[in-house]
Amino acid sequence: MSVTKQDQALVQQLVRAHGGGGNGDLAAEIIETALRLLDDQAGRLDMKVMTSALKELRYASRIFTPYREKRKVTVFGSARTEPTAPEYQQAVAFSKVAVAAGFMVITGGGEGIMGAAQRGAGRDHSFGLNIRLPFEQEPNVEIAGDPKLINFKYFFTRKLCFLKESDAIALFPGGFGTHDEGFEALTLMQTGKSQPKPLVFVDRPHGNYWKTWWRFVEDQLLDANLISKDDLALFKVTDDVDEACAEIANFYRNYHSSRYVKDAMVVRVKHPVTAALLQTLDDHFAGLCLNGGKFRAAESLPEEENEPELAGLHRIIFPFNRSNFGRLRALIDVLNQH
Repeated sequence: MSVTKQDQALVQQLVRAHGGGGNGDLAAEIIETALRLLDDQAGRLDMKVMTSALKELRYASRIFTPYREKRKVTVFGSARTEPTAPEYQQAVAFSKVAVAAGFMVITGGGEGIMGAAQRGAGRDHSFGLNIRLPFEQEPNVEIAGDPKLINFKYFFTRKLCFLKESDAIALFPGGFGTHDEGFEALTLMQTGKSQPKPLVFVDRPHGNYWKTWWRFVEDQLLDANLISKDDLALFKVTDDVDEACAEIANFYRNYHSSRYVKDAMVVRVKHPVTAALLQTLDDHFAGLCLNGGKFRAAESLPEEENEPELAGLHRIIFPFNRSNFGRLRALIDVLNQH
């Protein structure tokens, strides 16, 4: 049995009864997918996983939606770091500076670096994405009981929200989970599965935790041609809080956001696009363009009409090869100098 036209008509009727709107087509797809799971006779465990994941993502979306216009930085680091540790104090200071620069802070909601970051940011500027574990990670006192604390059953839905909802990522020294999040963020940006965003690794003052990691990346990955030199542009390693925050804030000095429209990359910027800037891009980043294409200036495109709040931004459009996102990051750095 399959989803019939009669079924689809009933689904459309149900969607309209709940307001329809611009996303009614996607809501209909979700319902039809659920019906197809019944047709497939999917196992109960599969159904439970998909149902729980969808519920978690829906709830997280509801919590984040009122804050969509606010830039956010996700902070990762060890839950075991003591308040007396230098990196703990670095996390507190980092979040204070980030909030002063207009960012909110997202953490895993636990203690250690997570608690430090939220103490620096303050309750009003914090989100906590806690994970339910057999040994139960308790939320830190800064975020406990706050409506912006979200409890997840699954790591994969939690990790999706960490990356989807953030405009920047900062990693302090941590264990397996911190490295997992750092490499996942790098992988998603390297492959274009995540929006470009600043990624900073913050050491304790004069520390070598991330410097040692960086040497491993260069000695074992770059030297063996497992990554390209351009990929190193995707992140920054520093032991200076002000430098880390400047890396994040400067990323949005001119650059605003980007998206694909058909086969073209549309880069939105705050400042008018000059002929001199386009010439600079053609001279230094021609390799990003397919078939000898060029960079050109444009205003808002018809395909962007569902984002009216961005209509006033300027655009640079080019036929991106979709294969060198480290080089794309270098292009964004050039845009932010104009």
